[in-house]
Amino acid sequence: MIYIVYAHLSSVLVALYALVQVIAALFALRAIRTARTPQGAIGWVVFLIAAPHFAVPVFLFLGHRRYPGYVAARRAMAGIVDTLRAQAANHAPRPPAGDPGVERSRIAGFERLAEVPLVSGNGTKLLIDGEQTFDALFAAIEAAEHYVLVEAYIIRDDAVGQALAARLKAKARAGLRVCLLYDALGSNGLPNSYLDSLRAEGVEAYNSHALRHTRSRLQINFRNHRKIAVIDGQTGFVGGLNFGEEYLGRDPNMGPWRDTHLRIDGPAVAQLQLAFAEDWLWASGAKLDDLDWAPRVAPGDRNALVLATGPSDLFETGSLYFCNAIEAARERIWIASPYFVPDADILTALKLAALRGVDVRLLVPEKADHLLVWLAAYAYFDEVRTAGVRLYRYAPGFLHQKVLLVDDDMASVGTHNLDNRSCRLNFEISALIFDKAFAEEVAAMLQRDLGAAPEFTARLSEQGLWIRTAAPVARLFAPVL
Repeated sequence: MIYIVYAHLSSVLVALYALVQVIAALFALRAIRTARTPQGAIGWVVFLIAAPHFAVPVFLFLGHRRYPGYVAARRAMAGIVDTLRAQAANHAPRPPAGDPGVERSRIAGFERLAEVPLVSGNGTKLLIDGEQTFDALFAAIEAAEHYVLVEAYIIRDDAVGQALAARLKAKARAGLRVCLLYDALGSNGLPNSYLDSLRAEGVEAYNSHALRHTRSRLQINFRNHRKIAVIDGQTGFVGGLNFGEEYLGRDPNMGPWRDTHLRIDGPAVAQLQLAFAEDWLWASGAKLDDLDWAPRVAPGDRNALVLATGPSDLFETGSLYFCNAIEAARERIWIASPYFVPDADILTALKLAALRGVDVRLLVPEKADHLLVWLAAYAYFDEVRTAGVRLYRYAPGFLHQKVLLVDDDMASVGTHNLDNRSCRLNFEISALIFDKAFAEEVAAMLQRDLGAAPEFTARLSEQGLWIRTAAPVARLFAPVL
């Protein structure tokens, strides 16, 4: 009897093993067809064939690289995109200070990536760290007269999250339309009671991750990492800050939180609103038909462009954003990012810029909030430094800002991290401002940050044993970091 049971169990195990092998082979074929790079395809094939029992579950979570369903939502907004392009004729960008042909070429690449034109007539205000950002954003919500749109990757049920909720509820009770998008992965600790209380007061709240639309409920890619707020179609906010107390420096483990947000007034707000409207349509299935698509010209008259990128794009738009900015630099390019896990194209662009004499500086945190990503960065430091890139590690607390400065006339603030996840797997958004005065503001801000960030010159071989060992291993995971 025992022998019969043992034989039956063995046959079941053999069948299961064979089934896993078949599934692994099918997933390997899928990886060959869908992986965005040959290296990625090879990596998945080797992993799936060599260790199918480990690789198959991992592939279920991380193996998909496209988000095809989102394209339908984007196409549904084509009429609004046409409206924005037509309106742009009334907000033609100011003539550049340099050679018109060169400047037009620099800008054209960003416009093609964004699929909307550069527009003038914008006012901007840099918001440095949590106190400035939340004060400005909450004041704008309180002043709203028609509607409030808010999108965030992380919302916490703490003092900051409750402050947001109180203002959204108040506006909903006053009869305004209030729409909230949150990412279910980023906001995984947000209790249902928080959302239920918002909905009970009339706030429309949806999970922008929209799991019901994906092919696999196990999928954890395609995070909506955008941070957007639009008030009455006239004022917009974008940048690195989510809604949580850590953004006020109240996390004892991370210390002071260094981050940057941006307020925009003027025609570029419509581009920011377009990104929200596309995300809303995808998450809720409904179009926002009652929005104002004609923002007023604001004092300041700055040229601005909003670039929203994601895995539904035809090209690797996030990566091309960084590559285009780096290639455009003639004198300097400074990038502040909490993570440095660049893809091959960005890595090459950074090295070439430094080799041709551009002042290339990377500002990254000294502290780690995601250990694997922090370790992987060590595997790139020596390579870029050899080409002439200068590395600085912010010491006072955790640096989370996503800011880019090119020469003395272009800067961006947004959500794009300098890693593969932002460039390929996440929905991201940044505001690009082409204006000397604004670039000077950003330069002065980054100079202060660099003053608190000692230049990092130590080679990997000089690090402790665990970093020397773990960094190359962490780099193997770069495609999904």
